[in-house]
Amino acid sequence: MRGYYEDKDEVLSRLRRIEGQTRGLQRMVENDEYCIDILTQITAASNALKKVAVSLLDDHIRHCVVEQTEKDKDMVREATAAIGRLIKA
Repeated sequence: MRGYYEDKDEVLSRLRRIEGQTRGLQRMVENDEYCIDILTQITAASNALKKVAVSLLDDHIRHCVVEQTEKDKDMVREATAAIGRLIKA
């Protein structure tokens, strides 16, 4: 069982909302909306994805790292690498 299992419905709901935001962005471009308005919506979608990522990372640390769910893996190093990828984004 994955760390996000108990929150799976919430994670999926958030991702569906982000998918809707992305479709909205496509419509904005198709309708030749003002660039700054599109950029504002891109920022909102990007921030929403980051929130999902942080939530998944929190679940990973609380469940997978603490319980060492993947034997023979350095779970702390893996979590640290994931944090590094988020920071670079």
